[in-house]
Amino acid sequence: MMLILVYKALHVFFMVAWFAGIFYLPRLFVYHAGTTSPDCDAEFKVMERRLLYFVTPFALLTLVFGLLLIHSYGAAWFKASHWLHYKLPLVMLLYGYHAYCFKLLADFKHNRNRRSPRFYRIFNEVPVLVLLAIILLAYLKPM
Repeated sequence: MMLILVYKALHVFFMVAWFAGIFYLPRLFVYHAGTTSPDCDAEFKVMERRLLYFVTPFALLTLVFGLLLIHSYGAAWFKASHWLHYKLPLVMLLYGYHAYCFKLLADFKHNRNRRSPRFYRIFNEVPVLVLLAIILLAYLKPM
């Protein structure tokens, strides 16, 4: 049982670290999309790349410890945990969001961004809403 608690603590820790970056990166995109200064453009490119590559291991470790939790609780628990069956597609959506950030990063890097700061403001809200749904599912365990 102690090992499960360690896995759970590490899962939450790495998730929080991952989300710190996932919340901040699109905010950088907002400012980057609105700049016309070549110096600022170059600085944003560096900041965005460093941030995304810094938080990606946290995303992977969140996944590793989440899978270890599922494995530790066992197949019977997984089958009975209907709330988790709703959480997992939301988690996959977040990993898709994270992967899409790499595409946006490449667009900025190669000066191909065609999106407005308003797009990135809205884009910035997606992980907030998905995280809220995941937390509600994980703590309330409906179904």
